[in-house]
Amino acid sequence: MKKKVLIVDDDVSFSVILKTFLTRQGFETDEAFSSQKALEKIKATTYDVILTDFRLPDQNGIELLKSIKEKTPDSLVILMTAYADIRMAVKAIKHGAYEYVAKPVNPDELLSHIEAGLEKISGSRPEEEKMTAKAKTASQKGFGYVEAVSKESKAIHEHIDLVAATDMSVIIQGESGTGKEYIARHIHEKSKRHSKPFVAVDCGALSSELAGSEFFGHIKGSFTGAIQDKTGQFEAANQGTLFLDEIGNLSYDIQVKLLRALQERQIRKIGSNSTVPVDVRIITATNEDLQHAVKQGNFREDLYHRLNEFSISVLPLRERKDDIRLFVKHFLEVANQELGKDVTHVPDSLMEVFVNYSWPGNIREIKNVIKRAVLLSKGEELDKTALPREILFSEVMNHHETPEAEHDLKSQTEKTEKEIILATLQKTKFNKSNAAKLLNIDRRTLYNKLKQYGISLD
Repeated sequence: MKKKVLIVDDDVSFSVILKTFLTRQGFETDEAFSSQKALEKIKATTYDVILTDFRLPDQNGIELLKSIKEKTPDSLVILMTAYADIRMAVKAIKHGAYEYVAKPVNPDELLSHIEAGLEKISGSRPEEEKMTAKAKTASQKGFGYVEAVSKESKAIHEHIDLVAATDMSVIIQGESGTGKEYIARHIHEKSKRHSKPFVAVDCGALSSELAGSEFFGHIKGSFTGAIQDKTGQFEAANQGTLFLDEIGNLSYDIQVKLLRALQERQIRKIGSNSTVPVDVRIITATNEDLQHAVKQGNFREDLYHRLNEFSISVLPLRERKDDIRLFVKHFLEVANQELGKDVTHVPDSLMEVFVNYSWPGNIREIKNVIKRAVLLSKGEELDKTALPREILFSEVMNHHETPEAEHDLKSQTEKTEKEIILATLQKTKFNKSNAAKLLNIDRRTLYNKLKQYGISLD
């Protein structure tokens, strides 16, 4: 029997998108655009899951949550909240909400919370059914949950299993797009804190003036613009995990306050004279070399050692090519589910293009490329012409390369010239006139070179 889901949100377009997604996942979905309509529907129908926004036109989320729990206590309630509503989300958890997710909502993440909650409620399900649900959830989660096959990726999953059972602070190092946040979430979900909040903070988006308020909170009137009390991220993540992304971007004075909070396990809100005890596990991520930052005097050495009880290094995708085929197939499946398409075949020649491409944006780039290609493909086969030009250009550059050419001066000279032309075309967004000017050649010469190297801009 299909599980019934009620979506409560006054954003009609968002509700329709979410309803479409969950319907494709096998749920029977319904929607309400106000608290009153939601309560009317709950009175007439029993829902297994209720997804509700905090900000509704006729009632706030806490009041609605209380009413839901009075009328249908067995329903799984998940709150959807904007970034600034985290203090309300913490209060909601105390009033019976199973989980809260931040807007904009990641559908795969939401689905994973729904299935985990339903499994927790119906813990008596047959073992075979539980394994099926776990397999389905694993295939639909974000890229950090793909059981990659390269030895480097297997080592990462082994490290996750080892460190998750502890309370050690973890630094995850890797280029942008390699899945650092998903590794952090995986550690949290496999830890003893998995039922408590996972709060992610983008340190790169925090100004020096606001970082203290975001981390530790403030009381009303403590500074200009503090029109109400604010719960900081440390308090929001209490007993759970606080993930600090791009930790290297924090100013030096905030690093000092962060170190003090970690050492004393308590925080002081801006404008307050009292302290609040906190129990959080810290996981950080960075695409910088923090050791180098320490040597340069840009990052406190004592904070670095406090955070670096355990480290996980994530190699870029170009250095673990064994995983590329797996990620292509995984994101093909995900894109088909999200877009309602049935693109099932990737030609071998196209797969080789993917394997040989450098993927500067790493796994995030491969996800976006596959999703775009699936959207534009008209049949069951992934359409090569739907790929971005830079990927097609990489195929041109790798085409007809032979072992003998490696030592052939003429071949290497032509290869260098081809690379310069391709780089210039990309820089000018494929405007041939501008590219010719930058290359200091006329358009006719450029056209001849394009023909010589088999570069097509059609």
